[in-house]
Amino acid sequence: MNLSQTLLGVTFSNPTVLASGIMGITASSWRLVANQGAGAITTKSIWLKEHKGHRNPTIISTEHWTLNAVGVPDAGPEKAREEISDFLKEKPTPLIVNIIAESIENYGKTAAEFVSLNPDFLEVNISCPNIEDEFGRPFACSAPDAAAVTKAVKKVSKKIPVFIKLSPNVDNIGKIALACAEAGADGFTVINTVGPGMAIDLRSRMPILANKVGGLSGPGIKPIAVKCIADVYSATGGKLPIIGTGGVYTGEDAIELMLAGASLVGIGTAVADRGLEVFKHVCDEMQLWCTNEGVDDVEDLVGGMHKALSKHARSFVTS
Repeated sequence: MNLSQTLLGVTFSNPTVLASGIMGITASSWRLVANQGAGAITTKSIWLKEHKGHRNPTIISTEHWTLNAVGVPDAGPEKAREEISDFLKEKPTPLIVNIIAESIENYGKTAAEFVSLNPDFLEVNISCPNIEDEFGRPFACSAPDAAAVTKAVKKVSKKIPVFIKLSPNVDNIGKIALACAEAGADGFTVINTVGPGMAIDLRSRMPILANKVGGLSGPGIKPIAVKCIADVYSATGGKLPIIGTGGVYTGEDAIELMLAGASLVGIGTAVADRGLEVFKHVCDEMQLWCTNEGVDDVEDLVGGMHKALSKHARSFVTS
């Protein structure tokens, strides 16, 4: 069973990707994750200058979901460049650099900070739901704004593929994706966290998170991720690759996202629950499922639901 595939000239040994913000801070942590079997690494979101984030408490988890209001803290591009350069000296696995900004202009400037380092992809975070109090509604909530950010990053990205990280918190994610595609996006990451959501302490009757609200992740959001991936795949005609994220804990979860249209599958919250071994576990579980189902190449799974629906429709018409 072949789990490897090549996207936009980059070869991935398997479809699993460390999602942004999960152990994505230093070269040593990225190497540790790569050694545990991740097919690619995504850095945490990097700002043009230092960003403090929110005060504690910032995270609350249950077996079904996690609320995160970390607020995207970051030491700025100088520190990030040091860590990225260190990792890329040997580069045990492809590296995706995630960037974020508070303005369209600064998205372009932040991207320009890392192009010379030659990461494999740029991932553009236009969809974080827990910094609205600081910067307003995310750019991902508006097709024109999302397209404008895409153009600003593509203007400086040179040959590095640009993936736009989209939000599930919109009426029509396919419309947003199509606008980004027309502006030059090379691919998408679908989805960012859902919400924002809130949890209340029953005794104090106060919100548990200091920020009051946070982005929702974990197994409970997987059906939303599946639907959003399917919508983006359909809207763009399956022509642009998708990194699917949201609720992936098992190999079968990963396969479900791939059938919806994802080529790669981001794993985040599951790292805390299943440990760093989750990447190996997910790959082993995918291998087993594919063997049992007679699938020889993981690439054959991508968009499988859409192909099945089309086949069923043709059968219905001719029957």
